Amino acid sequence: MQQLNPPQHAAVIALDTPLLVIAGAGSGKTRVITEKIAHLIRSGTAARHIAALTFTNKAAREMKSRVGRLVDDKSLRGLTVSTFHALGLDIIRQEHQALGLKRAISIFDEQDRLVLIRELLRHHRPDWDLSSAEALSAQISRWKNLFLIPEQMTGVAVDQDPHIVAFYGDYLRQMKAYNAVDFDDLILQPVLLFNQHQDILEKWRNKLRYLLVDEYQDTNETQYQLLKLLIGTLGRFTVVGDDDQSIYSWRGAQPENIAKLSVDYPRLQIIKLEQNYRSTRRILGAANTLIANNPHVIEKRLWSALAHGDPLAVLHHKDDILESRQICSDLIHHKFREGSSFKDYAILYRSNHQSRAFETALRESSIPYFISGGPSFFGYAEIKDILAYLRLVVNPEDDAAFLRIVNVPRREIGPHTLEKLGEYANRRQISLLAASTELGLAHSLKDSARQRLLHFSRIMTQLSEETAKGNPFEAIDAFIMAIDYEGWCREISNTEEAAKRKMTQVRELLDWLKRIADDESSEEKSLADVVARIMLLDVLDRREEENAGDRVNLMTLHASKGLEFPYVYLVGMEENLLPHESSIEENSIEEERRLAYVGITRAQKRLTFSYCTHRKRRGELESRQPSRFLDELPEVDLEWAARKALDPEIKKERGMASLAHLRDLLNKD
Repeated sequence: MQQLNPPQHAAVIALDTPLLVIAGAGSGKTRVITEKIAHLIRSGTAARHIAALTFTNKAAREMKSRVGRLVDDKSLRGLTVSTFHALGLDIIRQEHQALGLKRAISIFDEQDRLVLIRELLRHHRPDWDLSSAEALSAQISRWKNLFLIPEQMTGVAVDQDPHIVAFYGDYLRQMKAYNAVDFDDLILQPVLLFNQHQDILEKWRNKLRYLLVDEYQDTNETQYQLLKLLIGTLGRFTVVGDDDQSIYSWRGAQPENIAKLSVDYPRLQIIKLEQNYRSTRRILGAANTLIANNPHVIEKRLWSALAHGDPLAVLHHKDDILESRQICSDLIHHKFREGSSFKDYAILYRSNHQSRAFETALRESSIPYFISGGPSFFGYAEIKDILAYLRLVVNPEDDAAFLRIVNVPRREIGPHTLEKLGEYANRRQISLLAASTELGLAHSLKDSARQRLLHFSRIMTQLSEETAKGNPFEAIDAFIMAIDYEGWCREISNTEEAAKRKMTQVRELLDWLKRIADDESSEEKSLADVVARIMLLDVLDRREEENAGDRVNLMTLHASKGLEFPYVYLVGMEENLLPHESSIEENSIEEERRLAYVGITRAQKRLTFSYCTHRKRRGELESRQPSRFLDELPEVDLEWAARKALDPEIKKERGMASLAHLRDLLNKD
């Protein structure tokens, strides 16, 4: 704690009052949280009574690792450091009986939710367009994040279509019958539980006696309600946030939750962390000047003791192809001059589609790159389908796997059948697959529906027997042909090429499984072992970003939050792109300005802006204007390439850099 600056130190030792820490970008907020956990433990609060909450698994792992360096393992026993959603899942699993659920709860991801919504539309709302499924999913998510359930909505949301509200109720009943929760339920269900069961709430309040919250500005209404319930009237909490970095309103985040704290907790103490340890003074000055155009409940101004730094370059280009090529050239030149690594560079953009031109240019220049947040191999529907079949073979109790593939390919097993099956399985406290074969199900379902469920259970039993007695992968190959999964891919794909891609992915998965089983150095030989290994690979695949190696980082501005890079290119600084045209139409420029602020404050040493005078849109080349945010930056700190002739020495240096890069490539070959 001796190395903390005065505001950081004050935030760490404040234990007697509710505390809000306004932490600017790069001001050491994670350090404050970890030091405070250590201080709480040393001050007599047992680790098992402390919970630190954040929004990503990566941030939680980093926090836990840092605390581990401050406190011995014995003193850390029982400490909760997790995401909001992981805590919610823990509560749901421990209190499943009070929620009317079995312990083996299925968790639906967005794709699972869309499949269910489409099935509900097909069977209960045949007059509705199936293409509305995504909009319905988004609306249900918004309502859950606003802590709205159908029973409340007659009076609260009078402007909502009553048919959509009724559909929301259908969805909730179906999920309950499936013994399933979706991502939003991981917060909503604990809030409903605590509101209805005071004894359970008191148990959790006694368990979690001090709460610390990171990225507090990203909380939505339901998360705020969860925190209020857990905190109670004692107000033993520290929340750390920055309203200038609130960029997730589209998923329910409410920066106004910062202002709510002063109302709900009159004893609230506020401490501001304004010293930035990341960026040069020029970069910070630009960020401060830009964000000053937004209104603030609590004023702050970042400052830095670091060097003044280089001017902020502003590059302009005729179109996005030239933009990507010229930035690659600039990057190679800068790397040659500085002796830096590719991983030191980040190219940040507003929308995912902007990455395509940069991918092409980087490949043409043989520059390694990594796209943060790109699609995972395990995220494809066809991969999840085949893995669900295998999961159900090795674990007949896996209800989530059952629900995913019971109607894939379509077997005319509709939501009503599955709702009745789920209710029966819940009463009997058995799995859905086991319930499908029980005679007692005849009291709940028509014989035709029971026969379809029996048929599915028989083919799963047959697959299980075939994989157990012979070569499991030959059995799986034969099974995929027998159920005509290739025909299903054609049915759900828009083109024949898309269907072929899906089957290529399936073949790649099966080849991978075979390689794992055939690996002589591996102990995984049974199908159960191989499936367990592949699910672990799913986790490792999602962590690839943390081990990206020496590659240029490509990512959206949203994905860049919480990260930092020595050298940043903020590209596409144009009207209708940043700020985005939808934000201009909806008059929500303030969040777009915060997004630009986040991008600027990712840079440590050098920041380059880029814009195009023309850009293709829907196949047509349109003229573009520089972003208004460029006009809001301090002119004295900007260096416009359009107004400056390129120095002959710089031209010569760029040529040398290109030759050096080419030599490096030849030497590697």
